[in-house]
Amino acid sequence: MVAKKLFPNYIWDVSTSEKVIYLTFDDGPTPEITHWTLDVLKTYNAKATFFCIGNNIEKHPEIFQNILNAGHAIGNHTQNHIKGWKTKAKDYLKNIELCETILKSQITDSSIVNSNALITNLFRPPYGQITPKQGNELMALGYKIVMWDVLSFDWEESIEKENCLNNVITKTIAGSIIVFHDSIKASRNMQYALPQVLKHFSEKGYCFKALNTAV
Repeated sequence: MVAKKLFPNYIWDVSTSEKVIYLTFDDGPTPEITHWTLDVLKTYNAKATFFCIGNNIEKHPEIFQNILNAGHAIGNHTQNHIKGWKTKAKDYLKNIELCETILKSQITDSSIVNSNALITNLFRPPYGQITPKQGNELMALGYKIVMWDVLSFDWEESIEKENCLNNVITKTIAGSIIVFHDSIKASRNMQYALPQVLKHFSEKGYCFKALNTAV
């Protein structure tokens, strides 16, 4: 992967000899799909990482708390899902800081704060768009920039749900970071693919962990 070589300080996957996969979900919390996602993950005793949009956390704080209470990790996905390539570095960082403020304001349970489930220095750029300047400034602030090695393309309406599933199953290996979306736009493909991905790899002896256990 060319991008991985160009930006080796970003997290693209996890080097491991264990049969572990890292599921991630972008763009929530969303009432129509996040509850369902949490239920499916619970069925397989799977932990994941949710990269949340600050504006959605503000609108649905109870769902955000449900993510935390279930023991999943969280990450920053900006306040308004902005495009890094079209945003000045100072404005981009300000938007991320707004999301960070919302994240911290919603974390009120001390038992959650002290648990391994919580981490707020993970950041994923919306659309994968981030400039070198933005990335360097974020890392200087202590953020870990999380990318991926497997895109499900669940948001792409032109892709058949079977192809979405096959795309994930054929490209995933131990240590893979998979991108799904707990969003309405991605729900058709994601609700088809996620349970089958969990079943397929569980039967092969894999487990699913949150990224804060590895990065």
